[in-house]
Amino acid sequence: MSSPAKRGARLSALALAVATLATACGLNSSDAGTDDAAEGEVKGKIVFQTLQLKPTFTEYINGVIADFEKKYPGTDVEWRDIPFEGAQEKITADASAGSLPDVVNLNPQFAQALEEKGVFVDMDKAAADVKSDYVPGAWDAFTVAGKSGSFGIPWYLTSEVTMYNKDLFKKAGLDADKPPTTFDELLDFGATLSKAGKGGFYGIHPALENRFITDLAKQGVPIIGDDGKSWKFNTPEAAAYLKKLVEAYQGGTYPKDSLTQDHSKETEAYQGGRIGLFPSGPNFLTIIKENAPKVAEATGVGPQITGDSGVTNMSVMGNLVPRTSKNQKTAVEFTKFLSNAENQLAFSKIVTVLPSTKESLKDPYFTDAGDGTVEARARRISADQIAKAQNLVPVQYDQRVTAAVIGQVELALKGDISPQEALDKAIEAADAITLK
Repeated sequence: MSSPAKRGARLSALALAVATLATACGLNSSDAGTDDAAEGEVKGKIVFQTLQLKPTFTEYINGVIADFEKKYPGTDVEWRDIPFEGAQEKITADASAGSLPDVVNLNPQFAQALEEKGVFVDMDKAAADVKSDYVPGAWDAFTVAGKSGSFGIPWYLTSEVTMYNKDLFKKAGLDADKPPTTFDELLDFGATLSKAGKGGFYGIHPALENRFITDLAKQGVPIIGDDGKSWKFNTPEAAAYLKKLVEAYQGGTYPKDSLTQDHSKETEAYQGGRIGLFPSGPNFLTIIKENAPKVAEATGVGPQITGDSGVTNMSVMGNLVPRTSKNQKTAVEFTKFLSNAENQLAFSKIVTVLPSTKESLKDPYFTDAGDGTVEARARRISADQIAKAQNLVPVQYDQRVTAAVIGQVELALKGDISPQEALDKAIEAADAITLK
């Protein structure tokens, strides 16, 4: 099996790639199939589809499949693993043709475009017996405003921590044992680091595509209306926060060339010692260790940056059963089996992710200090955060909406328009997409 660092890099890349798979689907609701998940026996063949998990996780997935087939004699699970490239087009085309596999591994943002057409089995009904086993925020991630039910079973989670370069903290006169915990502290620490760096290093990268909407939600800003279509984040509180980001950018807290750069460039900047603060998933610690051992050695970790409520964000991956499946009963039981407490705990020990089952999170692996490494500390911090965590990004905030919103935010940071004008125009552009 590949090294832990490469496994972490592969799963980190997976999470980022899946997050980009968000587009509307031309499926008609009448094509979606029927709900037969409660009928029949657990037997027969199903197809389980993932996104580029081979070869890194081949041994683990094959082991789970073998255990399932042993528990349910007469079942046959075929595992298909498709590459990132072309996945969006393939999944959309398969949905339109009614030929999706029996179980598909997706995140809520992409899946909701299909679920709006009624593509997936309602797990509130089909898997009601296990619903209470999962972290509520993870289960609720697979819901669509205005629709009843939940259309997926959570699999694995990530919950952001705040990584920081202790060496750069010391150079800036900051306490290397006290990372920022609030948004104001994050910007203040960032400004101090940038001032000390004098162009050699900076405080923080904006990473707007990844953080802007999430950070508004953490601060209590309403993001979308109850109808699940009209956006609401152009509040005075949101404008005040955006004004702080404008001041940070124009004041030199962010590198000037970072405004339009994505999370991968932020990761490169931290690994290169060019920024001192890096809020991101703890799974990136393995990538840093692999690519920049000296930076990894200097890295400390603190809790996720939050607002007054203390609510934290988490990213969710899950498994869904299309209503077109000819063997829904077996598909649902396999989905439950794959994501049960035992199997999730085993998966979490292979790569730095969190299980979505409450029982798994009680394991000493997540509650004890472990070996005292930064990875163990990050694991414990992120696991502790899950109790209050939610998937704060609405499933409707897909790639199209993100591009429309962030384009206006970038104009505000450059000083071309005011923060309030940027948010008003962002709302207008986002509504034009979701209110069709």
